[in-house]
Amino acid sequence: MFPSMPTDGDRDNWDEDVSREIARSAPRAASGVYGAVPDESTSRAGGYADGEEPDEDHETEIPLVPVRRPLSVAIAGFSGLLGIALILGAQTSGPDSRWPYAIVLFGVQLLFALAWTMAMRPPVPLLVAGVAVLAALVSDFLAASAREAGLLQLLLVAVVGVVVIVGGQFAFRLDRLRVRDALTSTVLITGGVITPAVFLVLSREPVGTQAQMVGLAAAGVGLLVARLVDAVFPKPRIAPQVPRGATGIILGAMLGTLAAAQLGSFLVQPFTPARGAVLGLVAAGAAVLVDLAINFTEAGRDWPDEAPTFWLARHMQGPLGAFAAVAPVAYALNAFFLT
Repeated sequence: MFPSMPTDGDRDNWDEDVSREIARSAPRAASGVYGAVPDESTSRAGGYADGEEPDEDHETEIPLVPVRRPLSVAIAGFSGLLGIALILGAQTSGPDSRWPYAIVLFGVQLLFALAWTMAMRPPVPLLVAGVAVLAALVSDFLAASAREAGLLQLLLVAVVGVVVIVGGQFAFRLDRLRVRDALTSTVLITGGVITPAVFLVLSREPVGTQAQMVGLAAAGVGLLVARLVDAVFPKPRIAPQVPRGATGIILGAMLGTLAAAQLGSFLVQPFTPARGAVLGLVAAGAAVLVDLAINFTEAGRDWPDEAPTFWLARHMQGPLGAFAAVAPVAYALNAFFLT
């Protein structure tokens, strides 16, 4: 009924069989067969040698975007020409001759509307660009012809423009979430295209023409120097995905401030080199930082899930946004610092 107990001889034979089986399976265990414990040196991710740890960010490492020197020089030239055009336009502005400057500003606003719409790609882009151009025309007309021009009128035009764009997007039966997500780009495009009209309002102030000339000169020199330095020495890199160097940003702000201080020494009171330097520091700093911020924004669109923007628009967007930012800066400093 019960199995017989193994004898001593059977135990010896069983032990010998087990020993032979272990000896045969040892080479297979060393080669990774039968689920044996792998060697420590081969168990590391990617076959790393002893003493090395796998880099957790190795697979998500951001590639270093190369700096295209001809492109940096071209953007620098565009920034310089844009600054010169605005400065010369400001010099032609007077109590009875504001329309030539308004035409110059409208050309800049038209470029701004087209470049930023193509770069930011809001829903129904033709609607956004059309309303932005119409808002630019209305803002220039009010700033040049109104008996008492002010920022409140321009702000109302911007608000109406945003409302019209949002209403039109809903009329095209776009999803509410999509319209809400695009509200930031709508506000930036509409507000930015109206901002250059502040230069016309500023030209009607007692020393407004001189203030905007100093601010535009500082911004133009700052952008020109920053881009030219990037073409020669784009180091240290601010970010791998942004082809800009910190040296160009710092030198652009410094030399823009120096140019404003030098220009302030040639202008009449209340301008002095110190006041010119203060205005130039704020204007040049704002211009180079806005230009850099747009580079960061554009770099975020270069990921695989985003389509690249039109090349001309993406490279004009920075200088146009930078000069648009100078207008409220010059107006505020003229109101609170120079008068």
